[in-house]
Amino acid sequence: MKTITLDALQAMVGQESGLSSWREVTQTMIDQFAEATDDHQFIHCDPVRAAAETPFGGTIAHGFLTLSLLSTFAFETAPKLEGADIGINHGFDQVRFVAPVKTGSRIRARFTLADVKARPSGWIQVTNDVSIEIEGSAKPALTARWLTLAFVPPKDR
Repeated sequence: MKTITLDALQAMVGQESGLSSWREVTQTMIDQFAEATDDHQFIHCDPVRAAAETPFGGTIAHGFLTLSLLSTFAFETAPKLEGADIGINHGFDQVRFVAPVKTGSRIRARFTLADVKARPSGWIQVTNDVSIEIEGSAKPALTARWLTLAFVPPKDR
């Protein structure tokens, strides 16, 4: 994982800041997510019924499963802010589920750094415009504006 200074990060605003590797979304992942969230809707968990009764030709991933994979994609691609002790999810300004992720599809995330705000408290708010791409699809699975916080202890402490 590459380490970057705050000044260097701020200089990257407006640029693509990361592109993850491809990751296959398997039925096992979908089933485990269904267990964890108690969302067993047939379009996710019943391949036979989903093939017969949906326009997808089989099961699809939960939108929130796809969204939750942003954390691992960010960990893989985002540089570590020099001096940051911790980083946390601060939320989303917007999320749009654009296209379904069919079971067996491969997805990856593309990050564009939209903003960096340094607060006197030591918290650095980083805003990324992200999309999760589906291999072979013109439409992304989702687009979002994602806010995260990193803590860099002020030097006067």
